[in-house]
Parts: sequence; C-alpha cells; structure tokens
Amino acid sequence: MRSARLILLLVLTLVVCGVSAVAAALSYREARTEAAELFDAKLAHSARVLAALVAPHVGELPQRAGEVPTIEVWQGDATGRGEALVRADGHAYETRLAFQVRDAQGRMLLRSGSGPIEALAPLRAGFADEAFEGHVWRVFTLRSAEGLWVHAGEEAHIRDELAEGIARGTLMPLLLSLPVLVVVMWWVLRWAARGLRAIVAEIERRAGDQLAPLDPADVPIELDGLVRAINALFQRVAGVRERERRFTADAAHELRTPLAALRVHVANGRAATDEASRQRIDLQVQQALSRMQRVITQMLDLARQDAPGHAGGAVKALDLAAVVRREVAELAVAGLDRGLNIDVGGETHVPFEGDEVGLGVLVRNLVDNALRYTPEGGSVAIEVRRDAMGVRLEVDDSGPGLPEPERERAFDRFHRGLGGTATGSGLGLSIVQAVVERHGGRVVLAESPLGGLRVEVRLPRRG
Repeated sequence: MRSARLILLLVLTLVVCGVSAVAAALSYREARTEAAELFDAKLAHSARVLAALVAPHVGELPQRAGEVPTIEVWQGDATGRGEALVRADGHAYETRLAFQVRDAQGRMLLRSGSGPIEALAPLRAGFADEAFEGHVWRVFTLRSAEGLWVHAGEEAHIRDELAEGIARGTLMPLLLSLPVLVVVMWWVLRWAARGLRAIVAEIERRAGDQLAPLDPADVPIELDGLVRAINALFQRVAGVRERERRFTADAAHELRTPLAALRVHVANGRAATDEASRQRIDLQVQQALSRMQRVITQMLDLARQDAPGHAGGAVKALDLAAVVRREVAELAVAGLDRGLNIDVGGETHVPFEGDEVGLGVLVRNLVDNALRYTPEGGSVAIEVRRDAMGVRLEVDDSGPGLPEPERERAFDRFHRGLGGTATGSGLGLSIVQAVVERHGGRVVLAESPLGGLRVEVRLPRRG
C-alpha cells in the first residue's frame, strides 16, 4: 500500500537534501575562498608592518654573508575550539609565518628562523607560490620606499588546513540541521493530516443507516472537495434508500387488495356448484390478475424512471409521430371493442432526439389512461406536432375529466381523483411526469374540447 504522507516526506527529504547539498558545496567553496583571501591579506599586512619596522634600522643590519640575523616567530597549534584556541602568548590559528628582508641587489639582510635559508621568492612584487623541500609556500613580496624587498610567506598546507576547518565549521550547522528538518517535516505532515484522520474516524464510527452529512468546519481547504463529494454520495445513497423504502411500501399497499380479492375469488371458485358461477368467478380472477399485472408493470416502470442516473435507452434521433402510432396501435384493440372513436392527428413525421423506450412508456400511459376513463362510445384524440419551442403532444378524452382542484394532486402516486369508477392504479401520470422531467419538459392538465381531460406534454428541442 502506498502512503501519500510517506511519499511526500521522501520527496521533501530528497528535495531538502539536494538543495542543502548544493548550498553546502557553494558555502564550502565560498568559505575556502574567503579564508584564502583573509590569509593573503594577513600576509600583505605582515609584510607592510615588517617593512615599516625594519626601515629605520637598515644601517644597523650586517652586510656580509653568514652574518644574517634570524628571528624566531610564534607557530600556532590549531587544536581545540573557542576559548581553547586562545593562548597567553598568541592564538592557535597563527600560521607558520616566515619573512625575509633583502636589499636592492637581492642580498639577505634579515630572516626568520621558521623559513628556508634561500630566498622565498624572486625580486618581484606581488603574490607567488614557491616550493621548498617538498613544501609549497604562499609568499607576498613588497618593495619598500627605501628600496628593500620584504618577503612574507607561510606554508600552503597549514593555511589550507585552517581554511578547511573554517569551511567545515560553516557546514556543520547546515548538516546537523537536516535530521531536525526531516523530523519537523514528518510532524507537520502528520499534523496536517489530522483532518483526514478525523473524517476516517467519523465514517468508521457510523452505522450503515447513518447518512447525515459530514461537518466540514475543521477540515483543511484541500479536503473540502472530498468532504463535499462524500456528502453528495451520502445524499444520493439516502435518496436510493428512500426510493427503495417507498417502493416496498407502495408495493405492499397496492398489491394487498388485488391479492386479497384473488384469494376470495379462488375460494369462491372452489365452492361454486354450477358452471355459470364458475365462469363468472373465472372472469373475476382474470380481471384481478390483469389489474395486478398492470400495477406491477407500472410500478417497475416508475422505479426505473426514478432511478438515479437512469437514462433509459440511449438518446438518439427518432420519429415521435411513429412512436405514438405504434403505441396507439397496440392499445387500440381494447378501445375499439368498447366502441371508442380513436383519432391520431397532427404531423405524420416529427423528428426528435430522446429516449425511445421512455417516450414509449410515456405515450402508452397517456393513451391507456384516456382509453380506460372514457365511457363506451366516447372519443379519444391524440395529436403530436412541432412548435417554436420543440414538440407538443396532446391527448384528449371525452371522459369525466378532472376538476381543477384535483389536478395538482393528479401526479401523486396512487392518487385516484376520478371517483369510485376509476379502475387505474394511480401511477400513470407519475410515470409520465418522471419521463417528461428527464427530457427537460413539462406536463399541463387542462379541460379537453371533447369534454373530458386534456394532457399536454411539452418537450424542448435538443441541441
């Protein structure tokens, strides 16, 4: 398993180490360069001081070879730290300094005992690196106003050691801070992840039916989107659970009556003693079964239309007039047997983009309702046409109609507003409304010119 916190910690550690390494290399080089410049400046300063001290006494110096006086110079011992480097007679960082004084002709007039006997450098002003007995010396040569040549030098390896020590002293705090930085980064990442841990703990404590939204108050802004997504998921799950609960309750309620009636009819059929009674009871059983089948079919249709993310069939180009004619043809037989006048009008070709399965369910429920509630010898008119806004489907019947106060409740599930003669389940208009809303349209109920109810479906043009 991959840990985002561990990956982030490793990446940050590598970045910090990489940046620190570059900074350390630059600091080390700069420290050595600065130390070398300071040592060179000290050499030049020493040469100038020596020249100033010797100039008044030039005449007192011996002029013959072998009589060159020597002066012993303090040699520092670079051991210890801080105050331990300070001595009563000097400082441990004093280097192996050597000097020589020569006249204009190059004759040695004075030298230190710490340096070589031969000349430290040619008679040429400036800095030079000279080798003596396997050791390299850094030498500064100065010509004074009196014409004296003053050489001040020190062994290169000693000054390199001192420069190295100074550079290491500059690097040590940076190197020692790396583990501290890693620990601090780990702690900060752990502290920053407290909001995520709190969310995980809260979800783990919840029961399966606890779908209340998470509180985003103490959550970092980076996790706000995650909390909102989880809350939206909880809301969708709650909706699904509510629809399942409602479907179960509706099924139990609506199927109880036809099942009880079917049981009574079956019991009566067993007790019937003559053929006429048996035929009458058989017809009642068939009607109860038909009603039960219709209720189950409509409930399943409604459940499919209500399902979240339901798209029915694929949205595609179709001829809505052809869909209407097909559904009317399947339902017209029952209406014609009752002497109904069924008229399909409007345009013969109505292009539309939508879910053919859902639109078929819509048309079937509208036409079935109109046929069911229209008395024998009545009329049903279906018309589909295009208009400026899209497509309009109108279904008129000559039935009892629906009073205006009842129209608002007509879309409620299992609501029957047509009196005791209604044989429907009260689901047809609920299914119609679900399909229409899925297509972005609306349903309007009005009084029909035929004297009954007009159901007008308005579907917007897509694209």
